[in-house]
Amino acid sequence: MCGIWALFGSDECLSVQCTSAMKIAHRGPDAFRFENINGFTNCCFGFHRLAIVDQLYGMQPIRIKKFPYLWLVYNGEIYNHHTLKEQFEFTDYQTKVDGEILLHLYERFGIQKMASLLDGVFAFVLLDTANRKVFLGRDTYGVRPLFKLLTDDGFLAVCSEAKGLTDITHSMSSPPKITPFLPGHFEVFDLKPTGKVGSIQMDRFHCCTQEPNHAAYDTVERLPSGFVPETVKSNIRSLFENAVRKRLMAHRRIGCLLSGGLDSSLVAATLVKLAKEEKLKYPIQTFAIGAEDSPDILAARKVASYIGSEHHEVNFTPEEGLKVVEEVIFHLETYDITTIRASVGMYLVSKYIREKTDSVVIFSGEGSDELTQGYIYFHKVLLELRVPFLDHRFTAYYLSLPEEMRQPKDGVEKHLLRDSFKGLNLIPDEILWRRKEAFSDGMMSVKKSWYNSLQDQMESEVNDFQLEKSPKTFPFLPPRTKEAYFYRQVFEKLYPGQAEWLSHYWMPRWINATDPSARTLSIYKPDKDQ
Repeated sequence: MCGIWALFGSDECLSVQCTSAMKIAHRGPDAFRFENINGFTNCCFGFHRLAIVDQLYGMQPIRIKKFPYLWLVYNGEIYNHHTLKEQFEFTDYQTKVDGEILLHLYERFGIQKMASLLDGVFAFVLLDTANRKVFLGRDTYGVRPLFKLLTDDGFLAVCSEAKGLTDITHSMSSPPKITPFLPGHFEVFDLKPTGKVGSIQMDRFHCCTQEPNHAAYDTVERLPSGFVPETVKSNIRSLFENAVRKRLMAHRRIGCLLSGGLDSSLVAATLVKLAKEEKLKYPIQTFAIGAEDSPDILAARKVASYIGSEHHEVNFTPEEGLKVVEEVIFHLETYDITTIRASVGMYLVSKYIREKTDSVVIFSGEGSDELTQGYIYFHKVLLELRVPFLDHRFTAYYLSLPEEMRQPKDGVEKHLLRDSFKGLNLIPDEILWRRKEAFSDGMMSVKKSWYNSLQDQMESEVNDFQLEKSPKTFPFLPPRTKEAYFYRQVFEKLYPGQAEWLSHYWMPRWINATDPSARTLSIYKPDKDQ
């Protein structure tokens, strides 16, 4: 991942403001640049780079000789940049960076069509000094993060993470809100001679339930229509494989998270298959995390052996997980219970990958559960990974299917997805039909779940009196459990006064629940009870 940061119309010296840009230095360890805008001394860009494509000329802001008045910073990958370059005959390319396509598309078609033609994940800030316009945009599902701060007098600050905006100096008497930029949208600002801006347009460029405009130029041509089961399953397989193939775009080593569940196993198996076809010069590394006897570790080990990946296991104890909760909350910028529980394992395995291996581009099965109704309830997606299940064409097609085809069948969640890969020997049958574990518990010992370990620890962290007084201590979204209270305490220490960054706790919506864990629901039965 990379980190982008930009200011337009700062009243404070930029040398003071730029210290805020360093709060997201962890997003780009390879290089950093801080650059002023010609003719606008109170406007600037900051960029932290993780080099994935064109390591020589890929630094940002991107500017090219043909369009010297355009400035671009972006975080993401544009998978169809070669296809678009050929389709529209953009011959005068200056770099090998995938993001350069944005400049050519914008100059040819304008901002709305430019955004709609991008097949990938992205967050961008584009400046046109010739026409005095600033543009912001974010991919359909918000896989790449983007936050903005806009004051009443037109000072705009933008960052990949909210923490890069909390200490920005401004002239307002009360602090302006820091808000996430809407996924699937672009916004247009007039840039005034003072460097201040005014928002003039905010529009959606792609609806997740409609086939995207860039599908017309995709390598997978128009799919057979109709809802005959075999046709539908064939289409699902074609689009999924295409989603994995296009994400092989990288000049750095590729790996894959592998929990041993359906989603990550399909991604890992397809990735290994395509890597061999593309003749990658290294084996695909897979990574599993959990206690030594956890269901996920055992299942992932079986899948890795079956597909022939170079497998790594990261073991951790509940105590080790609890030690990193504060770091996890710092990076997530939230006190949501579900998100924190699930992200502890992700944080630890990411740390292992960074410190112990040379894999940089990491595939994941994230997104499938939200799309295919696999969770007992839905959850928030936060990942800086490559997520084939959130491919535009794949999701648009899946969501266009009749609801009865997409629903669980015979008590089996994600039945259509499983059935689409039946009989192909891509992954072991027992994994293809493996029941989903309780949320974030599959990585812990069968003797004691991650959920139960957390509850035990919270008894010593938060007392009954504190919990009883929580509505007074935290009037906005008061915590209702000791675990929630503990997370809120940590969040307030790190981000005081920013509780409204979370609009609500993620909970099952059709059951009266006080905790998001599936283990607290009456409808949940562990495998041994089936």
